[in-house]
Amino acid sequence: MSVRARMEEKLMAALSPLHLEIEDDSGRHAGHGGAAPGGESHFALRIVAEAFAGKSRVERQRMVYKVLSEELAGTVHALSLSALAPAEAA
Repeated sequence: MSVRARMEEKLMAALSPLHLEIEDDSGRHAGHGGAAPGGESHFALRIVAEAFAGKSRVERQRMVYKVLSEELAGTVHALSLSALAPAEAA
């Protein structure tokens, strides 16, 4: 299973997002530190979930980082994150 697919599966199960976009940005970081030759090292993530309502930006990031802790400790070098509550995504 690809890193992207694993991330999607984990986020769907843990946070039940209303919207989830995961983009592999690795190609834009070729030659930079942490870039893997096969990609799947740099990601941009946009997630909209009810679970984020009433939470600060830092709390939301921690929630996502906790779900993806295995990937972030391994193959994922960088994660650009936008985590929104449904009312903010409109």
